[in-house]
Amino acid sequence: MSYRPMSYRPMSYRPMSYRLMSYRPMSWAPIALRRTGVVAALAAAGVLAAAGVASAHVTVHPESYAKGATDGVLSFRVPDESDSVSTTEVRLFLPTDHPVLGVLVSPHDGWSAKVTDTKLKTPVKTDDGTITDAVSEITWTGGRIGPGHYEDFDVAFGQLPDDTAQLTFKTLQTHSDGKVVRWIEEAEQGAEEPENPAPVLKLTAGDGTSEAAPESSESTASASDSTARGLGIAGLVVGLLGLAAGAFAVVRSRGTGTRAE
Repeated sequence: MSYRPMSYRPMSYRPMSYRLMSYRPMSWAPIALRRTGVVAALAAAGVLAAAGVASAHVTVHPESYAKGATDGVLSFRVPDESDSVSTTEVRLFLPTDHPVLGVLVSPHDGWSAKVTDTKLKTPVKTDDGTITDAVSEITWTGGRIGPGHYEDFDVAFGQLPDDTAQLTFKTLQTHSDGKVVRWIEEAEQGAEEPENPAPVLKLTAGDGTSEAAPESSESTASASDSTARGLGIAGLVVGLLGLAAGAFAVVRSRGTGTRAE
């Protein structure tokens, strides 16, 4: 048997074809948009919250009277700045170094008033004689000021002092949860308003009539400053919202351009 070597046919080599996959970068538009919206919302909420807190003070109205004014009325406005609890007691302290004479408390629906007199260290001489006692404290209880509401407590007077430029009425506000807000801080000249300022009545030069004195330039400036501050806050919020809208437009256009490529 003859031996024949087997013939080998070389196999043709065909390189594998690799199909390059196109790389499409991930779009960050939704993430960036969400972050921009969250930042703008938080900033706006913080600004509005700060404005709300700043305005929730116990105040006296009118803001000013003439020195020595007679037969007038002071109204103390007490707002409830809490979101969940009510105001159940208000304690108003009247100055005794410059006493308010002839104090009478106006009846208030749902509230009972307790008036406390004190002996004056320095008696006050008037046309009707020498005054040795004056009201030093008024406490209202029994009523309720709900969250987001306020009450005006009216106090009539016979005569205001004429030997001082202002009267400070420190106030304690008790909530239904037992927490007491102490409106007793006095603002220093040229300093910023304290966190819990006491109500202050300005006493201006006048004829001592029962009408409230016109607002002084300082009071007008304060009101203008408050208005300007409010407008500034509103402008800041609008600017933040505009920034968010602009960021949305830019991010959206980038996302559209990426998909088109």
